[in-house]
Amino acid sequence: MVAIYYVVAVNALYFSILALSFRNIWTIFRRSHYSKYNTLSGSELVPSVSLLVPAYNEELTIIENVNCLMTLNYPTYEVIVVNDGSSDSTLKVLLKEYRLKPVPDTKIRGKIPCQTIRGIYHNPEFPDLYVIDKENGGKADSLNAGINLSHYPLISSIDADSLLEKDALIRMARMYMENPEETVAIGGDVRIANGCKIENGAVQDVSLPRKMWPMFQSIEYLKAFLGGRIGWSHMNGLIIVSGAFGMFRKDAVIAVGGYRDGYPGEDMNIIIKLHRYMLENKLKYRVAFCPEAVCWTQAPDSYRILSSQRKRWGRGNLKNMLENRGMLFNPKYKVMGMLTMPYNVIFEALNPYFRITGLIALAGYVLLDMTQWPILVLFGLLNFVSGYLLSVGALILEEIAFRRYNKLSDLVKMLVYSALKFVGYHQLGVLWRLQGHIQFMQNNNSWGTMTRQSWSEEQKGSEAA
Repeated sequence: MVAIYYVVAVNALYFSILALSFRNIWTIFRRSHYSKYNTLSGSELVPSVSLLVPAYNEELTIIENVNCLMTLNYPTYEVIVVNDGSSDSTLKVLLKEYRLKPVPDTKIRGKIPCQTIRGIYHNPEFPDLYVIDKENGGKADSLNAGINLSHYPLISSIDADSLLEKDALIRMARMYMENPEETVAIGGDVRIANGCKIENGAVQDVSLPRKMWPMFQSIEYLKAFLGGRIGWSHMNGLIIVSGAFGMFRKDAVIAVGGYRDGYPGEDMNIIIKLHRYMLENKLKYRVAFCPEAVCWTQAPDSYRILSSQRKRWGRGNLKNMLENRGMLFNPKYKVMGMLTMPYNVIFEALNPYFRITGLIALAGYVLLDMTQWPILVLFGLLNFVSGYLLSVGALILEEIAFRRYNKLSDLVKMLVYSALKFVGYHQLGVLWRLQGHIQFMQNNNSWGTMTRQSWSEEQKGSEAA
């Protein structure tokens, strides 16, 4: 019975969050079709932004990433690439492509601790581009180094294997300008670029991935971002701004001590710290989500890399929950303490254990003749239908507001994969999270296996398929 109550509770909460997403989708639709972005992109009132790009062994994607970032529709910004002690030619290709030279006696403005800076590079021909070379310290450490050098009041974190749409930054800035005094962070929408046509550092033609693993992730991301984060942000209960693309008020990030180093999950950790700081100091604030600001990222396309990524996410989630357990059911922390944190602990961190024990219990009931097979089948069918409807709901949100996938074949493919993910992929997610917890108990803080593919190679692979 516990398993049944658990499934009912989690689905009730999922559908409530989805309902909030639908409630806000028309506002998002109007905002996403706002026609004056070109005027806004040239306005002197738009706040300046420092784009921080942590890079570790990114020689295959870094140039197209930087080229993309240097051609955004935004009046004043800088790009700071942080080479985190790469063992490949990441630094070399950057220095060669942009003819960068060492900057003597550069003043590091901030004082957030980070690993030793080996050099800072610049070229007056590219006045808004800086490259920091530092000892390896991890993604969080790289972001802290970038914050220390940054010159502007807003910072934006961008993954080195990601590409921003040209108007992504100005759309985020517009949301920030609606309430700059209270907005401390804004998350962008992350989409899977595998299968898309990439030219000159930009997505020219949107298409779904050809391979199975990235396709499953496309469905997963749509459900998480459109079906989930829109609703959570409406309640100011958003617990994560994706590390692939987010914007922050720099003074707020510095006030909480910068990014937490030493383990994966830094993108969730910084948001929890911001919530905690603002609530403990009784300051009005919001952590927002801007689904029309889109970042295209290269998703893992093999079982080995995907499983490594998800185990890392599982470790980061568990550690964040344990370290901030004092917020759990604490009315002092409002929505975060009474809803977001309990949801994350019960339905995310403990999800593998409830599912495994529930499955064992149901099998035991059948073997002991305490229930009948038809009841077990009915329970499984209801679980599938509810999960499938959540995925379909996210697709409907996509069709209402954005319609980036305008081919009928793409829509059919997404509907099919929304069903197929419950036959194997969903169960693997439970397994990977459990394995991540085991790694956490073993004090495994490694980043795991991650390999990159150049955008040109990705494009050739898509054309061949």
